[in-house]
Amino acid sequence: MLETIRNAWKIVDLRKKILFTVLIIFLFRIGSVIPVPFINTELLKAVFDETMSGGLFGFVNIMSGGAFSQATLFAMSITPYINASIIIQLLTIGIPAMERIVKEGGEEGQKKQAAWTRYATIIIALIQGWAYYTTLKVTKVTETNQTLLTSEGNSILGMIVIILVFCAGSALIMWFGEQITEKGIGNGISMILFAGIVSRGPALVLGLVASYFSALEFIPILTGLLYIAAAVAVVGFVVWITNAERRLPVQYAKRVVGRKVYGGQSTFIPLKVNMTGVLPIIFASAICSIPMTINGFINGGNPPAGGFWKVFMDLFNYTSPVYAVLYFLLIIGFSYFYASIQFNPIEIANNLKKNGGFIMGLRPGRPTSDFIVKVMNKVIFIGALFLGLIATLPIIVGAIIKGGNIALGGTSLLIIVGVALETVTAMEAQMMMRHHKGFLD
Repeated sequence: MLETIRNAWKIVDLRKKILFTVLIIFLFRIGSVIPVPFINTELLKAVFDETMSGGLFGFVNIMSGGAFSQATLFAMSITPYINASIIIQLLTIGIPAMERIVKEGGEEGQKKQAAWTRYATIIIALIQGWAYYTTLKVTKVTETNQTLLTSEGNSILGMIVIILVFCAGSALIMWFGEQITEKGIGNGISMILFAGIVSRGPALVLGLVASYFSALEFIPILTGLLYIAAAVAVVGFVVWITNAERRLPVQYAKRVVGRKVYGGQSTFIPLKVNMTGVLPIIFASAICSIPMTINGFINGGNPPAGGFWKVFMDLFNYTSPVYAVLYFLLIIGFSYFYASIQFNPIEIANNLKKNGGFIMGLRPGRPTSDFIVKVMNKVIFIGALFLGLIATLPIIVGAIIKGGNIALGGTSLLIIVGVALETVTAMEAQMMMRHHKGFLD
């Protein structure tokens, strides 16, 4: 990776793209520390660490690089855009008219889909901004009964200003991501996510170290080395699974046209083990966090002790075994669901048949599609188990060492590894185009 970055820096065009990407990320980090008016940010930070750091709020906070817990300009981060993209993709698949516009429109269809995503992002940002404002309004400090909003923030004008500032921050981040995709290196949205998570890296590492030392009275050096080795092994395992794929060999029939022979090539259909990325984890985390989020709106995160609601909330706490099991099962279910709408075996089998391709030992058409479905289900199952293990393992480790909120570390690790590999691949592809030798060289 370092060698790829070093070689890319020597090329003028790539160096400009790298500097442009760094500039946008720098502006993103500046916006992440600009506070929104009419909010007591210091009091919010203390309350957030005590009662709101788990579940959906903790997930958004990590994705925003800590901006959510401080109610800054970019508190909503890129999550409204991600949610809008997922919703538009599902609607495009589920509504034939939208699917026809995107597929038959070509480049114009893609532009229309991008416009729909932008409009949906603004709507979702307004809804999330209102939800966050409502949470801030109902949440109070137990000891002093002090609210997280100033007197101006409790007014109608203050509410409008706070919600609009949150929405404007989400729109600006969306624009940042599009600029990186167009003029920088890699996918802009992924780079924004990467920057937000990495910015929280030092604090998370220090938190884990503090938790480890507070859990045991006497810590042998060997135990600490084993923890480091285990962390390195997990990272290596994630990289290996992320790059792993199942290749289905495809043979194209030979055709004789006049004196020339066409076809006869051998290729393969790559089936990524982790073909769904982190989307199943995002979906599962959002659903499992619904009870805690509703509790935050109603009770300010502090349900009455001794009642049914308190027992119910304890079951859905991110450190609960019930939460971990439900989280794991939802990840597996969403892995199959998202892979089924993303990968169409019947369409692939039909395309192979039209182009004269076939899988060795199988007839074109229905037998080929059935075989692809069979193989794909096995690959998805392995990928789903991988995602479930990575997502729930930090929860188990956090329960053992009695640490803080590290239940979302698996998601962060997957995003960091995925974006890093994707960016390096993009650099290598651009360098290959610039160093491609012609026939006369």
